[in-house]
Amino acid sequence: MELCITAINGGSTVVLNLTPLRSSPSLLLPKNPNSLQLHTSRKPPSLSRQFHSLQFAVSASSSTAVTSETDQLPADLTVTETQQPNSRVKLSIQVPPEVCDDCYKKVIVEFMKQAKVPGFRPGKRVPESILVSYVGKKSVDKATIESILKRTLPHAMSSMTATALTDSVSILTKFSEMEQAYSSRNSLRYDVIVDVAPEVKWIPENGYKNLKVAVEIDSDIEAQKVSERELRRRHKALGALRIVTDRGLQVGDLVVLDISATTIDQDKSNVQSIPSAESKGYHFDTEDGDKLIPGFLDSIIGIQRGETKSFPLVFPESWAQESLRGIHAQFNVECKELFYRDLPELDDSLAPKLLPGCTTLEQVKEALLQRCQEAEQTAREQAADNVILDQLCKMVEVDIPQSLFEEQGRQLYGAKLLEIQGNVKLNEEQLATLSSKKAVEEYLLYQKENIMNMIKQSLAVGDIFKRENLQFSTDDLVKEVENSIAEFKRQKQDYDEERVKGQVQEILEGAKVLEWLREHAEIQFITR
Repeated sequence: MELCITAINGGSTVVLNLTPLRSSPSLLLPKNPNSLQLHTSRKPPSLSRQFHSLQFAVSASSSTAVTSETDQLPADLTVTETQQPNSRVKLSIQVPPEVCDDCYKKVIVEFMKQAKVPGFRPGKRVPESILVSYVGKKSVDKATIESILKRTLPHAMSSMTATALTDSVSILTKFSEMEQAYSSRNSLRYDVIVDVAPEVKWIPENGYKNLKVAVEIDSDIEAQKVSERELRRRHKALGALRIVTDRGLQVGDLVVLDISATTIDQDKSNVQSIPSAESKGYHFDTEDGDKLIPGFLDSIIGIQRGETKSFPLVFPESWAQESLRGIHAQFNVECKELFYRDLPELDDSLAPKLLPGCTTLEQVKEALLQRCQEAEQTAREQAADNVILDQLCKMVEVDIPQSLFEEQGRQLYGAKLLEIQGNVKLNEEQLATLSSKKAVEEYLLYQKENIMNMIKQSLAVGDIFKRENLQFSTDDLVKEVENSIAEFKRQKQDYDEERVKGQVQEILEGAKVLEWLREHAEIQFITR
């Protein structure tokens, strides 16, 4: 496991291979914020929750890794920890001369093995002064400083290994300053900054144990109503459409309409068309009249084929399209075609056609009702989960480090790109644009509040899982991991089994916490 240490104020990059005290699987998103590789960015596809998994890891990968074991130093380091804002810790590391000398000697040995000094046979010991003169003192000093960093950082970071976040360790001291200090004093001091796993503070303490939430649900999800509509839909699908020739439109008919609409204004020069309300060849089932603007169905009752009607309506304040709320509109509707349904009698003989496996109409009704009841229960739980998560977000204070924000933001953006790529075939230029540094940074900026809230929710859920000593079965973990890997293979996606297991584990933890919260919360469902 590797830890990338970057000198952010200039100088070279030092990459160490550390074995942390605690290992957590890293996110399935690339670490580089400047680009995204879609094939590596995927959550376990078999799982879907309102809760987004959030994982901590202590290390980060790099293609220029230098393997290093934590070895014994000839003297102790002096490490001073200073707490910083945004869940960061500054480490000031004083390296004594004994350690610097030891590193210098090891560097000289390595140079002696590799350097081909004129006048000396390979393997022959070269006097130190001649070797330094041949290699160059500046090169020797630079190599020594890198050796010091490589050997001392594992020791300096030992107290932070369990809490340091992936890709968050940076050397603050400029490399040029370290070169100057080492050459003049034969000792070294440098500062490191690291993001740590943030602490969750509950307000009030243990407030999650006494949640009281009101959950609004649509009447459309009520199992009895939904099952009745589904039975009606299936019944209509067995009927035939007949052309109406001797009357106007009635409820129950299917009509094909050309619709246009304009705003109403006393000053006719201000009248504008409403493109989103226009449609040609619109197939309208009059039994679904409640899905259109209120008053529309009543206004066209009686219309006949070839007839045009004009009438004013007002878009309600609850209309989905905000720009139309409260707008007074003049509708013009032409009836192009008019049909009625010739339906077979609804009796036991239709049961096998309505629902395969059923022999009576009563069996069909019971089976549809059971399915709808299960769907209603799932919808209620999901609605409750959303409200509970929103409530948790308001009850915790978390000092979120920047690296964690960017990591979660990139994960969400990567998932969004995967969704887009699944729905729309993108060419290389479009994919490059959407995966660019600019696109990622814009997403992080515009979605900052949402990303922060998701992180707070995830941290709150993880904290509750630990506090309440919750557990899930190993069988569930194995099953979901197998399902997820099977889905990856089916979609020919790359994956890392340990990472998949880590994400599945966190999602299962989240599901267990939400189940516990629903059982212990006072939940009031309000039908709207």
